[in-house]
Amino acid sequence: MAELPNGIKITCVGHATFILETPSNKRLIIDPWLKSSPVCPDEFKDPGHVDAILVTHAHGDHIGDGDLVELAKSSGAPTVAINETAMWLTSKGVDESNLVPMNIGGTVDIAGCRVHMTAAVHSNSIEDGGKAISAGVAASFVVEFENGYKIYHSGDTAVTADMALIGKLLEPDLGLLCIGDHFTMGPRSAAEAIRMLKLQTVIPMHYGTFPVLTGTPEQLRQEAKDIDGLEIIELEPGQSLG
Repeated sequence: MAELPNGIKITCVGHATFILETPSNKRLIIDPWLKSSPVCPDEFKDPGHVDAILVTHAHGDHIGDGDLVELAKSSGAPTVAINETAMWLTSKGVDESNLVPMNIGGTVDIAGCRVHMTAAVHSNSIEDGGKAISAGVAASFVVEFENGYKIYHSGDTAVTADMALIGKLLEPDLGLLCIGDHFTMGPRSAAEAIRMLKLQTVIPMHYGTFPVLTGTPEQLRQEAKDIDGLEIIELEPGQSLG
């Protein structure tokens, strides 16, 4: 199994939720779907101390039914989100000083990391009071650790030619890629994403949580079997790498 640089740890919390730990002992959580998630292990319903929260988009299977708002309030951690989602968080009582609104193409320094917000092709809305309200565009992230190692979280994107630019400009070392199909990329599209991003290590995500998410890591392996040196690592909820 691939080894991460010393001090970096990736923990799968289920679906598309991950905790990243840095060499300087900072903890970043991406898309905190926790208490209302059917696949989040009990020990992670409360993720403990976090130094930053990153939000790819505001669908319920990424921010939960109050999970993001509660964590943003209780942790006081800087919360990085597309501008419109950040504005909504303010309306829910999250301290504006703890919000880091940004947009596609931008970079911010958070918890000792450089966080690059990159393009995603997906819808983005928030269910609020029984209505779906616009939450800006969906995003993906490249998290660049202080030692230069870079992890790409695809969010719920379709495969897109923008991935070639992300690969060229940001050169991620490891990808957290959705493969479930129906609402996101399926295995065939994810394999093309791997080629464009020039990834050598991939952790599949966003599959199997619901019956409609039919893509599997084995299907991804078959679709990507032409990529020399590629390692596809399956992490079950609660498992870590590093």
